[in-house]
Amino acid sequence: MTTPVVWHRACRLHNPGLGHPERPERIEAVIAALRAPDLAATVEWVEGQSATRDQLERVHSPAYLDALERLARGGGGALDADTVMSRDSWDAALAAAGVAISAAEQGIERGSAFGATRPPGHHALAGRAMGFCLINNVVVAARHAQQLGKPRVLIVDWDVHHGNGTQALVERDPSIRYVSMHQYPWYPGTGAEDERGVGNVFNVPRPPGLAPEVYVRDLLAAVDAATVGWRPDLLLVSAGFDSLAGDPLGGFTLGPADVAHWTSAFRTRVAPAPVVGVLEGGYRLDLLAAGARAHVRALA
Repeated sequence: MTTPVVWHRACRLHNPGLGHPERPERIEAVIAALRAPDLAATVEWVEGQSATRDQLERVHSPAYLDALERLARGGGGALDADTVMSRDSWDAALAAAGVAISAAEQGIERGSAFGATRPPGHHALAGRAMGFCLINNVVVAARHAQQLGKPRVLIVDWDVHHGNGTQALVERDPSIRYVSMHQYPWYPGTGAEDERGVGNVFNVPRPPGLAPEVYVRDLLAAVDAATVGWRPDLLLVSAGFDSLAGDPLGGFTLGPADVAHWTSAFRTRVAPAPVVGVLEGGYRLDLLAAGARAHVRALA
């Protein structure tokens, strides 16, 4: 069985500057890893389209989107200490959101898919960029899926950082449930276990350095808790590979095999709902590539 991998050449254009962890080489490493000859029979390449303004405004305020576009068209600049736009960052952000949307469409049609999105998105709020993120790609994809007749969406986030933007965007909407396992306390400082939204938020804050099997077990337990009496129509994974052991921005101990185990377990737990991965973090290129390979193999 093959799985669609959605990409867009503009995702490489976002350039926060020399030495920034969220560098263009990240998406190049992912694409190269998934184009390896041994995955030729596993991956079906799909070129995505840029998101439309209407699709973005389901999640983000018009004034915020105007400000992002204006800053980029003016040559770029800093949005905060960590988040910087270059001249082409608006085009990259539209492409990343469009890749997430297309991955959701492919997953609904085919049963699974992976969106090679860059810049990442899970820290982006309705009206604020932060944590390298401009547009909340996974929530844009979730809202699009709901328009396609998939009303109940489960988002599972294994990035080492809490997806504060995703939580803030869905925590008052019972049609979407959010599960996040993340290093705590760590950037951005949110994601405590008692943050429950309207009963639709399931945070799993964990310290660094635990045995990998503890992280694996605890995330699956949270997914089980989130789906008791509630069957999702679609599962979107915020797939941050900075949770792998050795990433410079995190302290988790996971390996690619753990990512594969999670992915396969999700597919079993929510079947027949599709499972779609959306790329988030991951800042050591070899780990990022290995994690993406493991995830896509398990999706297929």
